[in-house]
Amino acid sequence: MTVGKKLLWGGLGWALAGPIGGIIGYAIAGMSDNQSSYSYTQTGKPHTQPGDFIVSILVLLAKVMKADGKLLKSELDFVKKFLSGQFPNHQVQQFMDLFKDILDKNYPLKDVCRQIQRQMDHPSRLELVHVLFGLSAADGHVDETEIRVIHTIAGYLNINPNDFESIKAMFVPNTTASYTILEIAPSASNDEIKKAYRKMANKYHPDKVTHLGDDFQKLAEEKFKAVNDAYHSIKKERGIK
Repeated sequence: MTVGKKLLWGGLGWALAGPIGGIIGYAIAGMSDNQSSYSYTQTGKPHTQPGDFIVSILVLLAKVMKADGKLLKSELDFVKKFLSGQFPNHQVQQFMDLFKDILDKNYPLKDVCRQIQRQMDHPSRLELVHVLFGLSAADGHVDETEIRVIHTIAGYLNINPNDFESIKAMFVPNTTASYTILEIAPSASNDEIKKAYRKMANKYHPDKVTHLGDDFQKLAEEKFKAVNDAYHSIKKERGIK
């Protein structure tokens, strides 16, 4: 298919469904009808299965990957493994082809994030931040430039600073990480710690992202486990029964 027609479809998607729709529209034009994993609704708005969530993630993953000026095999492997948990092999390859195209372009980060913020619930957006830190840690090191990009993304997604620091502490541990994960100060009382634990356990409960599929539930379970581990670490440290 010619570049002109790709741009036409991309422009249509952008007009109908914002920047994410533009990316989907461009991808549709690059696939034959019998291969495409995308379709249009009767209203003309593009959608994917399981949805724009995956395309959103690809855009944000690309931003984080390019943050330190290096594109590592470990990071590409992370993206491919992540997609493999959501789609059959032929669709994984289509999404990887789309991802490589996204890596070559410079989509407006703020516009994409604002669209995500409007269309996704808070637990899903927290899951996005978790995935981005997972990519950053894929090579065994979370780079400061990547943290800054994720912080910017989290701000655009309307993720509050405490939630951001909580998820960050799951990947960048320090002496007060357990308290940071529970979003509470080390000076907090035992009763305040118990209350904070109940609040965080509810916030990160895997049932809140069942609509995103099994793989996202596994990620939610990782956060839920991190909250439990942080709480038990503090209980042991303080001798809380």
